[in-house]
Amino acid sequence: MPPLSPVAVSMGDPAGIGPEIILKAWHDWHQRDAVPPMIALGDIDAFAATAHALGLPAPQPLPIPTRKAATALDGLPVFDVGIKLARAVRPGSAEPANAACIKAAIETGVRLCLDGQASALVTAPIAKSVMYEAGFAFPGHTEFLAELCAETPVDGPSGPAMMLSGGGLRVVLVTIHEPLARALSLITPERVDAIARLTNHALRHDFGIASPRLALAGLNPHAGEGGNLGTEEVEHLNPLAERLRQDGINISDARPPDTLFHAEARAGYDAAICLYHDQGLIPVKTLDFHGGVNITLGLPIVRTSPDHGTAFTIAGQGLARPDSLLAALEQAVRIAECRA
Repeated sequence: MPPLSPVAVSMGDPAGIGPEIILKAWHDWHQRDAVPPMIALGDIDAFAATAHALGLPAPQPLPIPTRKAATALDGLPVFDVGIKLARAVRPGSAEPANAACIKAAIETGVRLCLDGQASALVTAPIAKSVMYEAGFAFPGHTEFLAELCAETPVDGPSGPAMMLSGGGLRVVLVTIHEPLARALSLITPERVDAIARLTNHALRHDFGIASPRLALAGLNPHAGEGGNLGTEEVEHLNPLAERLRQDGINISDARPPDTLFHAEARAGYDAAICLYHDQGLIPVKTLDFHGGVNITLGLPIVRTSPDHGTAFTIAGQGLARPDSLLAALEQAVRIAECRA
């Protein structure tokens, strides 16, 4: 297999911990053997200010996003996205006027991946509420990336779907950033079916698992207790699971969520299909709060991200840990290698 193209990392909100964890992760990453180089996307001034304030090595401009150009630099390579920050960055104080640059970094990363100039995109955290103030029309990264990739065919079932990985656990969400009352109306057999098929395909082609095993989380306490605590399992979820098994997908009937995530249970499946946001994120973050990774399934590009937010309360203080970003880089490379 030829060497992978660089892994692109978008800046995220520069008032958060994005620039800091990217600089710290690069210091570790560029010392590793046999990994593609890491390049940052965004306004180099934001990275330079963070590096200066925290005593980190200064970033360097990257004229072309190639392995050769990136490895020739002795600081974080930063590729210009064509739009500068509109306002000076104050750590911890997000500025809607800077949303255009944040958005351009994501768009540039997608373009580099689609053109083959980057092997994967890792996105640093954005503040959704700030982006909304600037007119951002998507619930989050996942939906925006799907829109940017909409015209490019996907090898297999299309997404997007959100997988969270950490602590030896993978979960895939049927509903993502939805209020719980609305999420309940979106948990349909058709949606669960699509997510299960997409997850099965991704485990094979992105993770190299020849015979994936899926666990299906129930909606109600004790998975409905045979219909006594809710009928969704017996009326919809379990019949769906049976149809999937008939199609060759190894998936369980709906299982009680409160007993699905302990160590012995996790040994019995490769990914759990979870029905709403917190049902999947709470166990992942409990098992591996600092090393969790968000992976988008069903896109023509490889995309991962740290499983945490902008952490405005500690931005600019040198306290941010790059563990989750490094884990996201590692996952991105593994998936890119599997696809290659």
